Parts: sequence; structure tokens; C-alpha cells
Amino acid sequence: MSKVLIIYGSSTGNTESIAQKIGELIAAAGHEADVKNAADVNADNLTEGYDATLFGCSAWGEEELEMQDDFLPLFEAFDKAGLSGHKVAAFASGDQAYPHFCGAVDAIEERAKELGATVIAEGLKMEGDASNDPGAVSAFAQDIIKNL
Repeated sequence: MSKVLIIYGSSTGNTESIAQKIGELIAAAGHEADVKNAADVNADNLTEGYDATLFGCSAWGEEELEMQDDFLPLFEAFDKAGLSGHKVAAFASGDQAYPHFCGAVDAIEERAKELGATVIAEGLKMEGDASNDPGAVSAFAQDIIKNL
């Protein structure tokens, strides 16, 4: 059994619903899943005691990527989270009308790799909440599970 931390930043509830559903699917597969709001965590040694950490952040932006307000401070302090040698994956909810649709996924993966993390699944980028594409959420969770 693996222990997975799922951190999300969500303004409208869409990214939160995706985080909750991923947590349910991971738990149903026999693993422990802790789902937490980015507003409630501190970056210092965040990944300690976990086998993998999933980061979810809503994002938008016309001219540059704008991350969800609660998630941004965590992202800016990733160097304190203990990502070196750690398994990570990213997911996001966004609006395809924005040029930076789900751009948080790419930014999270890039920064995590720079800090020595291993990305264990292709990032999940979707519009709306978990109910908009349950198949994509399930496939993402299955990729995580097989790479734990």
C-alpha cells in the first residue's frame, strides 16, 4: 500500500472535485490518499512520509499564466517541499478560452523535474469539474496507481 498526498488549489470547486475523485479512485485501489487544500498546507517538507504527491491547480491567463491564489505560494516554495527523488503528477481544470489552458500542469511538472522529482503520469488537463470527463479522471488515476 502506498501513501499519496493530493494537494489542490481551487477557486470555483472544479479542481477540488477532480482532486476528490482522484483520491477516491486511489483509495478504492487499496492505497491511502490524503486530499488537502493548498491553503491549508505549508511547503516545508510537504512530501515527507508520502510515496507520491499529486498537485492540482486551476490556471488561466491572457498574456501570462496565472495560478490559483491559494496554490501560488506553495508553488513558489516548491524548493522546500522535498521533491528530490519523489514521485509527482499534476492535474488542472481550466477554460479553453484562455491561451494558457491548464498551464499549471506544465509549470508544476517543469519545476518538479528541476528539483529532482520524477513525473509518474502525463498531466491531466480538463475543462470543468470531474463529472465533465470521468473517463479522463479515471485514466489519470490508473496511471498514478500503476506507477506508485
